[in-house]
Amino acid sequence: MNISKVSNLTGVSAKTIRYYESINLMPEPARKENGYRDYSDREVDILRFIQSGRKMGFTLKDVASLLELWQDKNRASRDVRELAKRHIIEVEERISELKDIRNTLKNLVECCHGDDRPDCPILNSFEKLSQKSNKDTDCGCA
Repeated sequence: MNISKVSNLTGVSAKTIRYYESINLMPEPARKENGYRDYSDREVDILRFIQSGRKMGFTLKDVASLLELWQDKNRASRDVRELAKRHIIEVEERISELKDIRNTLKNLVECCHGDDRPDCPILNSFEKLSQKSNKDTDCGCA
């Protein structure tokens, strides 16, 4: 089947499919006489597997490891488990970062009067952050 059909079946853009091939995340498919890619059901399954890993937030490197483990019928499940446990830690760290961002934004929104005045604590805070890295975004309102 052609790349458009595979894209429709998997939800992966043609550009991304070609990228995955270029980084050897998935094998390059056979070619028809006209030079067009000719994907098999197996390659569709591989793309769906990759998409599952990406939707769970795994990096391409980790997806490659998972793909290798998936294709190895002699794998040890502990290897898959360890990879997933490491990813959980990364997800928890990202959640913590997102909570910090949310709290900062809530504080800034509370400080903003939201009226016709040009003074805006939100923009002022962004300006301060752009001038000084790692500074507190407290707008100073109590």
